[in-house]
Amino acid sequence: MTRRDPLRNTPLRSGWTPAEPPRRPVLFVNPRSGGGKAARAAVAEHARDRGVEAIVVAADASLEALVAEAVAGGADAIGVAGGDGSLAVGAAAALAHGIPFVCVPAGTRNHFALDVGVDRRDVVGALDAFTDGVERRIDVAEVNGRLFLNNVSLGIYGDAVARPEYRDAKARTLLATVKAVAGPGGATPEWSVVDDRGDEHRAPGAVLVSNNPYALHRPIVTGTRPSLTSGQLGILVLDRPDEAVRAGSEPARTWTATSLEIAAPGPVHAGVDGEAVELRPPLEFSILPAALRVRISSHHPGLSPSGRLP
Repeated sequence: MTRRDPLRNTPLRSGWTPAEPPRRPVLFVNPRSGGGKAARAAVAEHARDRGVEAIVVAADASLEALVAEAVAGGADAIGVAGGDGSLAVGAAAALAHGIPFVCVPAGTRNHFALDVGVDRRDVVGALDAFTDGVERRIDVAEVNGRLFLNNVSLGIYGDAVARPEYRDAKARTLLATVKAVAGPGGATPEWSVVDDRGDEHRAPGAVLVSNNPYALHRPIVTGTRPSLTSGQLGILVLDRPDEAVRAGSEPARTWTATSLEIAAPGPVHAGVDGEAVELRPPLEFSILPAALRVRISSHHPGLSPSGRLP
């Protein structure tokens, strides 16, 4: 039966189909994500009650190695309860082996959960994806072969997440980074980006490349993506004010594409799904359409807030 949004009376099941429960599901729980959200909700215990093997990841353990071991042992569905960086590790393994991926929103912001249509307030209920789930295929993206579910940020935000203090004082660190990177005396990034019109953006202040474009022109829901199935990267370039004036161009430019290359003379600090990463140039981005099998609870919306708008 199609579930409807009680606020708009519109069907929320488009593209989702009922799925048979997996035989050997495994859930990886990051107890440090979201300030201990998974522990407070007893996610591991609730998962085991549903017949799901739950592995609590120790601080010194490699999530990538644990997931690989589980898949080699016969896991036929992989779930992650944690932040977006942890989710990307599980999703990469699920993609590589063609098995379903389950997202349990136990991180701080849970951007991916929001856009894929998981109810972020219902952490325990998200586990029903294993037992009473619906499935669809969504796009994922890559930069230099590394999978990302949300976005890659370069410039102001990318430099912010590279700082050790970022996790404890995000807003303060971001403001300090703006002053250091974009203000007087700040180091100017030397990468360049060519947009869809063939214009080159030299040393932009920030670049955001996302797995599907954000709803940038809808003020209420600008931080979400209407769809994860468009088959397109979303690209946003913010030029430095002085550079925009010199070139006589718009200070911001957005477009979509299936691939993008960014040139740079040396390694670039980036935020990949919120994790600090150093990328070696050239930075090669690509979209992988309908590559990842995702399952969510049949009781959850299945659409992002911007996807619900006309």
